[in-house]
Amino acid sequence: MTLSIAVAISLLVSLTATPMLCSRLLRPVAQLKQYRLLVWLGRVLDLPFQGYQRSLNWVLRHGVIMLLLLAVTVLINVYLYSIITKGFFPEQDTGRLQGFFQGDQNISFGAMRGKIEKLSKIVAQDPDIDAYYEFSGGPRGGQSNTGSFYATLKPRELRGATAQEIVARLRPKLDKVPGAILRVMPEQDFSMGARPGAALYQYTLLADDVSDLKRFAPRVLAALVRLPELKDVSSDFQDKGLQTTLAIDRDAASRLGITQRQIDVTLNDAFGQRLASTIYEPLNQYYVVLTLAPQYKQGPEALEQIYLNSANGKVPLSAIGHWQTGNAPLAINHQEQFAAATISFNLAADVALNQATGAIETAFASLNPPDSMRGTFAGQAKAFQKSMKSQPWLIFTALLAVYIVLGILYESTLHPLTILSTLPSAGVGALLALIAFGSQFSIIAMIGVILLIGIVMKNAIMMIDAALLIEREQQLSPEQAIRQACLQRFRPILMTTSAAMLGAVPLVFGVGDGAEIRVPLGISIIGGLLFSQVLTLYTTPVVYLYLDRLRLFVEKITRRYAQVRSSLGKS
Repeated sequence: MTLSIAVAISLLVSLTATPMLCSRLLRPVAQLKQYRLLVWLGRVLDLPFQGYQRSLNWVLRHGVIMLLLLAVTVLINVYLYSIITKGFFPEQDTGRLQGFFQGDQNISFGAMRGKIEKLSKIVAQDPDIDAYYEFSGGPRGGQSNTGSFYATLKPRELRGATAQEIVARLRPKLDKVPGAILRVMPEQDFSMGARPGAALYQYTLLADDVSDLKRFAPRVLAALVRLPELKDVSSDFQDKGLQTTLAIDRDAASRLGITQRQIDVTLNDAFGQRLASTIYEPLNQYYVVLTLAPQYKQGPEALEQIYLNSANGKVPLSAIGHWQTGNAPLAINHQEQFAAATISFNLAADVALNQATGAIETAFASLNPPDSMRGTFAGQAKAFQKSMKSQPWLIFTALLAVYIVLGILYESTLHPLTILSTLPSAGVGALLALIAFGSQFSIIAMIGVILLIGIVMKNAIMMIDAALLIEREQQLSPEQAIRQACLQRFRPILMTTSAAMLGAVPLVFGVGDGAEIRVPLGISIIGGLLFSQVLTLYTTPVVYLYLDRLRLFVEKITRRYAQVRSSLGKS
């Protein structure tokens, strides 16, 4: 809404106030000569034009050097794309944190509440935390040993650390609480393919058999914990929950007149939280729940306090049965009809997502997993891998679409190539700028490169349009026409490129919650425009001339071929 208002106001000013000010303030050139400051300023502003004119003459005489420079630029483009660190979305400081509690698998709900309160107090003691709230039963099926956490940070001007730095200093403090952990991470505005988890990225193990998953998942988890590229590694595969198995001696129960149904009802009354009655009040109603007091049901020893009614009086449960404690999965997750275990992880400082995914795949392969098991990335990590595979095709498709449109516009198959020859320099500038600023080649940077395709090509379009018009109307040679067109369009090209670069400066130095998402966009635009501005002013006229010579050569060969066919037909 704010952007629409700003655009409307700027459009109104440009159509009304700007023409009026020009009519009042602008003077003929002859009248301006009496102002020495304006004359001096005009000479200073004319220096770049004079320098470009002299350098353009040299470039047109040494066109082969510029073609070699263009070829080197293409190779550098490919090399930089292969070595630059690649990410998905830049990690933002939105002023909010989110976290996930996970306690021991054999912990009770009451004990877990105590751990959650202790961990929450540690977070609350941080000077940059403004408010927080938490609840038990996290995103993994509402298990009693899990919980979720959310916190709001103080405004940026009131805190001395970023969200990432706050998480880094909380991590060692939260690891000191025995029996439970709290994984905290900055909350993000943009999330693709997101799924609940204790960290931002996930790696899922799929197995045909639960036994294979039970045997192999801990090994994978241990291997990923050792990777220096990862932090906050945890798994949702929990197969160490406590289970008490009660075996009834049916013969002994039958001799005492106790039925199986009586045993089931008694156990349900003790542990099942059975609804016994409802108390109705004028304004509300209250449920009466029958269960043991919490202090009497903390472990299997509570079964020793259970008594059953029989004809002979009270009979302890231990007289007709025995029990034993073992392990059982708290939950068995499934994905794509396979038993699944998801390992969540965050990235270490200064580690790109492509480096982390490569390290994970290498670690998984080194464990020699069985054929019945495979690993796959999930959530944002999966979306990142898909984007990595589609990026080259996306760039190629964009270039192909631009070539077709320009071919229709110029009714030529060669002039679009001249225009597209400006793009390698823009790519090199964008990648070099991202590397210089330590920024990753993310989705946002990719959007900046796509924008550069349209912004950078206008330099060549302005030159070629003017050259074709001059060549047609003034009957000049292609070399004379392109030279004159370059000199005529030098100032408009310089001004429009400078305006686009200055418009991207606020993206680089913007502040506020979540401003990090815009920084790669500004860096790629400024870097691409700055590098391409210098190079395309010289490569475009050279490419135009050589492609025109190629056109004349092809036409000459075509005429000779037609003449040969005609002479053979007559003979």
